[in-house]
Amino acid sequence: MTEPATIFGAGPVGSLLALFLARRGHEVVVYERRPDLRGARAGAGRSINLAVSTRGLYALHQMGLDEKVLERAIPMLGRMVHADGGAHFHRYGRDDREFINSMSRGELNRLLVTEAEKTGRVRIEFEERLVSFDAATRTARLRSERDGAEQEIHAAVAFGADGSASAMRRAIAPDATEDVLEFGYKELTLPAGPGGTFLLEKNALHIWPRKSFMLIALPNLDGSLTCTLFLSFETFEEIAAPAAAEAFFARHFADVLPLVPDLGARLAEAPLGRMTTVKCRPWARGTSLLVGDAAHAIVPFFGQGMNAGFEDCTVLDAILAREPRWDRAFAGLSETRKPDADAIADLALENFVEMRDKVADPEFVLWREVEAELSRRMKGAYRNRYQLVTFTRVPYRVAFEAGLVQQEILREVCAGAASAREVDYERAERLVRERLGTVLETS
Repeated sequence: MTEPATIFGAGPVGSLLALFLARRGHEVVVYERRPDLRGARAGAGRSINLAVSTRGLYALHQMGLDEKVLERAIPMLGRMVHADGGAHFHRYGRDDREFINSMSRGELNRLLVTEAEKTGRVRIEFEERLVSFDAATRTARLRSERDGAEQEIHAAVAFGADGSASAMRRAIAPDATEDVLEFGYKELTLPAGPGGTFLLEKNALHIWPRKSFMLIALPNLDGSLTCTLFLSFETFEEIAAPAAAEAFFARHFADVLPLVPDLGARLAEAPLGRMTTVKCRPWARGTSLLVGDAAHAIVPFFGQGMNAGFEDCTVLDAILAREPRWDRAFAGLSETRKPDADAIADLALENFVEMRDKVADPEFVLWREVEAELSRRMKGAYRNRYQLVTFTRVPYRVAFEAGLVQQEILREVCAGAASAREVDYERAERLVRERLGTVLETS
């Protein structure tokens, strides 16, 4: 395992992976198609704020970077749901100690790139696009984004961290599925108020659920909020003109319209992003491996895309600690992580429906209230599906299965109840111990 490592992609996952490999004593070369983002703006359409949570923080902690990241992030204690003419707060965790962290993707990426270079073992070649990869010969063809010149390199040990549109994936997993969500997204900035004050609650993820579409907003350190509108592609076409966009906001998000200057023009100028779910097998061929979005891109509605990619790094690092051969270690990661990656992909799609529709539904609110009371009665031993995914490192596939069991229990104990006070909690606790304990023990 003395060969130098080659990573394609210097996004957050590729940069963190370089740090892990450098710590193991490897020389690492990273090829990135974009310019050095420390001297250029992040790519358009890629600035949805990251929600850094337990899995991501654990990986960052391994590199001693968790505190640096948290200094640049804003805690979000829960969802602020804007519906029915008011705003209602739904806590994420069991108390104020559990929260997710809003952070700029570009800011995190800049930090990781800088830290990787500081090791002295990582060299990053910017504006070099991976065009093709041959897993049999371990040969990569690169094209300069500056002058179009092409070169071939030998990559004895190669990692594809080149995102959902991975060029390396075509060589590793040609039968991968790529499902494009029929919804797109555009971003707006809700500026800060006087003196950098927040015009909306600072420590919350804001959601305007509207059944078949939604708007969200995440806080930034400068007092602004990054707003993301999720709509069908057809509806985006219908509101392409600035006047149509402002009329649309006046109907559906009237409280936001006056907070964003020139909203119609800004929305018209914003690039339209697409969201893809990627599932593939295998993730590895010999000494070539896919990680992060290249292996398992997911839609952003559970805030786990980056966290899942970072968890790839920690799982791989643990495998490398006991397995001296790259090919065996890579095959091990593929088999270990594939079920979890598929589970979080499905959970992310389900959470889109929850965020745009169910968070304002009375039954959903009742279930969350009952779960909060169960957690209190069971002294925190009960965690709902969101909390298992976000605040623990329980495998995603186990959290998925636990969620199905929880839904069955809630459906039974809430049947006929008009409020959380009417639920038989002794029965609910018994069902949790009988049914849920068995699932969670498998983790």
